[in-house]
Amino acid sequence: MKKRIIPCLDVKEGRVVKGKKFQDIQDVADPVELAKKYELNHADELFLLDISGNDRKAFLKILMNIAKAIEIPLLVGGGIRSVEDVAAVLDAGATKASITSAAIDNPTLIKEASEKFGDDKIILSIDAQKVAPNKWHAFTSGGKNDSGLDVIEWAIRGEELGASEILLNSIDSDGVKDGYDLALNKAVREAVTIPVIASGGAGDMDHFRTVLTEGKACAALAASVFHYEEINITDLKEYLLNFDIPVEEI
Repeated sequence: MKKRIIPCLDVKEGRVVKGKKFQDIQDVADPVELAKKYELNHADELFLLDISGNDRKAFLKILMNIAKAIEIPLLVGGGIRSVEDVAAVLDAGATKASITSAAIDNPTLIKEASEKFGDDKIILSIDAQKVAPNKWHAFTSGGKNDSGLDVIEWAIRGEELGASEILLNSIDSDGVKDGYDLALNKAVREAVTIPVIASGGAGDMDHFRTVLTEGKACAALAASVFHYEEINITDLKEYLLNFDIPVEEI
C-alpha cells in the first residue's frame, strides 16, 4: 500500500487557521485557494476540519466550493455528531467523514454511519494525549476533556464498529514540529488492521520518513509546514522515494 501525504485545513469563520497544541489560533489563508495549491503540489488527499462548529451552513458551502475546485479525495471532520451530519458532508462533496468526540459519546454512531453509507466512508478520529509511559487517553471537546478511554482499546473498538481508518492526532505534538509520536502511532497500527493516519508534530521531511517507517503509519497529515511553505509536498515525495518509501510518483 502506498503511503499518503495529507495536508490539513483547519477552518474557522471561513478561513484556514493553525494553532499549537490546539491553542493560539492564527489566520493562514483562504481555504479554496489553499486546496487548489495542494492539489497542484501532488497532495494525495486533503483533510478539512471545522474547528468552530458554529455555522455549519457556511462550512458546508466552503466544503462544496473546495469539492468543485479539486479532484483529490476530501476527508472532512469537526462538528459531526449524527448520521445526518455525516450525510450532509458526504452530500456536499466529502469522500469520507471523520468523527471524534461524538463517537465517544455515542459509539453506535460509527456502526450506524458505516452501515448506512458504506464501510469505506467513516474515519474514527482520536485526539490522543499521553497520561503515563506508553499509555494514552482519548480526549474530547477539541482536546479539553479526558474521556478516560485508553487509545489502543478505543482504536480496536472503532475498527470493530466499522471505521475504515484511524486518524490519530497527538495533542502533545500538535504544532510543536518536534516530530510525530512514533510510539503512539506504532502501538495503534500494531493493534488494528485498518490504516492509521498520523497527525501532529511534523517539522521536517525526516519526521515524515520516520513516522511512515518506524511509526508504521499508512499516511502522514500535517498543516503548518505546508501552509508556511517550509516543506513542499512534491519535494517531500521525492525525498521519501530516496528511502524506498512507496508514495505516488510525481
